[in-house]
Amino acid sequence: MLRFDQSPTDPAFVQNPYPFYDRLRQGGELVWWNAYDMPVSASYRLVSELLRDRRFGREEPEELRRPIPDHLKPFYAVEAHSMLELEPPRHTRLRGLVLRAFTSRRIVGLAPEIETMSHALIDAFPDEPFDVLQAFAQELPVRIIARLMGVPEDRSPDLLRWSNAMVGMYQAKRTRQDEDRAVAATTDFVAFMTEYVDARRSDPRDDLITHLIAAEEAGEKLNTDELITTLILLLNAGHEATVHTMGNVLHTLLSTGIRPAPTKTFTEEVLRHDPPLHMFTRYALEDIDLAGHSFKRGDQVGLLLGGANRDPAVFSSPDEFDPERTGPAHVSFGAGLHFCVGAPLARLELDIGLRVLFERCPDLRLCETPRYANVYHFHGLERLVVSKS
Repeated sequence: MLRFDQSPTDPAFVQNPYPFYDRLRQGGELVWWNAYDMPVSASYRLVSELLRDRRFGREEPEELRRPIPDHLKPFYAVEAHSMLELEPPRHTRLRGLVLRAFTSRRIVGLAPEIETMSHALIDAFPDEPFDVLQAFAQELPVRIIARLMGVPEDRSPDLLRWSNAMVGMYQAKRTRQDEDRAVAATTDFVAFMTEYVDARRSDPRDDLITHLIAAEEAGEKLNTDELITTLILLLNAGHEATVHTMGNVLHTLLSTGIRPAPTKTFTEEVLRHDPPLHMFTRYALEDIDLAGHSFKRGDQVGLLLGGANRDPAVFSSPDEFDPERTGPAHVSFGAGLHFCVGAPLARLELDIGLRVLFERCPDLRLCETPRYANVYHFHGLERLVVSKS
């Protein structure tokens, strides 16, 4: 297996990781990334296969887990109930209960609110150059999830701050300061959600918290810890990905002059071309020989979603943004058992938000060269300064 050196915090890589993914693919479907000390794949075929292969999973085998440092225990106490990090049978139970509350009908019903909120945010745009990430891409999804959950929109800044701090645990540049910030955010977030869960138990409303409390499958319900973790997961995973996706595509559209089209192919190309999450890891759940490598139980493999989405063996001219592109599905939402439950909401927010933004601001233009933030495994901009004319 070929080995490759590349720091995930190197400035050139942060701004454009795609040439490195091209180099990896030239080395084979599975190569060794020294910075992570594990095999990785930027091959669409292999990434798609491994996302569905039940011999690999998100949950580290119990007998191989290392003790959690004391200062991180509050964070991982919440993660312990996250369906994103679990395997069957517990994952099956949690996901089934969540989908009983987080239904397609409930998501589609948010369309008028997303449109109204998009207009309201645009009404507040200043006349001088401004950061459209802060003014629109961040505000839209966090306010929508607050409404969906049934918590006050004026707490959106807190939700945003807690979310940003918690996802910092998954970034390549994580420091002790990042960890302390994530733990503090976790503690505050849990206290906040506990208050609303307790209130909804005695005063049910037509909101996601109430519906998750009521959700039942085979006589089982979510316990309080599972409920709070699920609410935190839905905010963090859904919000962070949507913000980065919207910022990335605005960068592309404003750089190329392409404008949104009300088609399914356009939205899927948005998600393929410059996705928000670039690495998703899996543990081998048994000893496996695959792609010329012998995995032992507990070994990790890195699935490079951003690389798989630009595999030239599958996508013609993969570095180009083609709003009419058809063909295989991207892997930005994962695949198989852990396919993102928030995908329908993210698609709806992108469809409506981008359409309304360019209808209202057809002359939107860049005022400075955007820069991507040093937040790998995520991939998103620091800011996006624009002018309405």
